[in-house]
Amino acid sequence: MKWQVTGKTILITGATSGIGFHTAIELARAGGRVVMVGRDPSRTEDTLNQVRARSGSNDVSSLLCDLSSLAAVRDLAAAFRARHDRLDVLINNAGGVNATRHTTIDGIESTFAVNHLAPFLLTNLLLDVIVRSAPARVVTVSSIGHRQGTMDFDDLGFTRGYSIMRAYSRSKLANVLFANELARRLAGSGVTSNSMHPGSVDTRIWSGAPWWAKPIIQVIFRPFFISAERGASYVVALATRDDLSAVSGRYFEKADMVEPSTLARDAQLARRLWDVSAAMVRLPEPRDGGMLSSLTQK
Repeated sequence: MKWQVTGKTILITGATSGIGFHTAIELARAGGRVVMVGRDPSRTEDTLNQVRARSGSNDVSSLLCDLSSLAAVRDLAAAFRARHDRLDVLINNAGGVNATRHTTIDGIESTFAVNHLAPFLLTNLLLDVIVRSAPARVVTVSSIGHRQGTMDFDDLGFTRGYSIMRAYSRSKLANVLFANELARRLAGSGVTSNSMHPGSVDTRIWSGAPWWAKPIIQVIFRPFFISAERGASYVVALATRDDLSAVSGRYFEKADMVEPSTLARDAQLARRLWDVSAAMVRLPEPRDGGMLSSLTQK
């Protein structure tokens, strides 16, 4: 059974291709008020029109954001708040990889910035809206690659020993830790937070792989990839399954609830990552004594 999404506001990052694109179509088709986030204006506009046409819904809109910029993420949150007074489902889907190490405009290693810090900041900036919309859900798309992830707070950005998979796995481990800690802080609020691996999906994310690795991916791994449509179906399920309405702080691989890595289950590590991430994005301390303050200071 699916949770009723008709009329509910759903924000999806990374919605112009792959899993995000097909997730937007399915949730719009189910009656959701879908807000797609993309980076390139013309591509986002084109994708918006495709989602409207394929879903048969005109209740689909878009917002622009370069998630590698903390200022842009803040602008995205402000733009969303200006247009919407509720957020029933937030799907943190956007992600990427980089063949070589480079930093963002904020001086942060790009993979960690886009895959972890951007959803961390966006979720926190919209957290009061999400809580007011309860029952609500936050779905963070991680990866089975988190199982190889490490967390070195002395060198989060791999100034030493960078590799595409080490950086990616760390960012995906951060996704699971973030989702779990968010669930702890939101306990009793009516908002759930879960993370997931939607399967090994044939998407554009690996366009950032080094040139020598692309033939290997094509020949060895591609036969085991599932389609973006199928991957999206697992995201949609986590966002809509009625039997998951009270499930929070859990990790899924496709449709199955499973235990993540040992590090991903470390509550102390999750709390430390939250505090370090908050400092990195300059998240302001809550100043009121209301629900949001108590949630973020637990």
